[in-house]
Amino acid sequence: MVAIKQRIVTIDGPSGGGKSTVSRALAVKLRFTYLDTGAMYRAVAFQCRQQGVDPADDHRLETLLSTFRMELLPPDPGEDDVRVLIDGQEMGSQLRTPEMGMLASQVSALPQVRQTLTRLQREIGAGGRIVAEGRDTGTVVFPGAVWKFFLDASPEVRARRRAAQLRNKGELVDERQLLAQIIQRDRDDRERPIAPLMAALDALTIDSTGLSVDEVVRQMYDRVLAVSCCGEK
Repeated sequence: MVAIKQRIVTIDGPSGGGKSTVSRALAVKLRFTYLDTGAMYRAVAFQCRQQGVDPADDHRLETLLSTFRMELLPPDPGEDDVRVLIDGQEMGSQLRTPEMGMLASQVSALPQVRQTLTRLQREIGAGGRIVAEGRDTGTVVFPGAVWKFFLDASPEVRARRRAAQLRNKGELVDERQLLAQIIQRDRDDRERPIAPLMAALDALTIDSTGLSVDEVVRQMYDRVLAVSCCGEK
């Protein structure tokens, strides 16, 4: 039986590789909806910390997930990050700290969390025409996506880019500490037993180390058009 392909673009890759910026720009060019799966894991991590829930406590985690209500909204004008509402309250920049990213990486390794969010992500993408970015969108969440990419860059480049983003927001940054966190998160994401970070076998890998955002988006856009012209819908 031939698998049914979904009109979905997946962009996976390690932390700080520019997936959010590229995914949002590509979604605009394609007139698709942008799905930031990483923001969803950060939201769960944030709620665990706010409610004092130890992610290792299966019962309390299950209770939190059963009552969890989240909404993703487009970024404000001039901003990069998707707006995240939890129980109707906008979270803002507190979700985007390096520390919250580390905690999100930890909770993303938990089966209950992955099952809940994977289900929500598939519901959002059921109608197709989305650009989904994360760690496992092409391998686990949408394995039938027509267009798959894996966006990578050296840890040093990713640390510099993330530091620049944080400084533009007026935050103080220890770049050496940020690099160490990125390297540790890479290890955690790649070595977790459930849905580890990896490129899908049918994904096009793009190393953005020496490329601008526009150049990466152009490569992806051209690939989408090329595959579409070859009859995959």
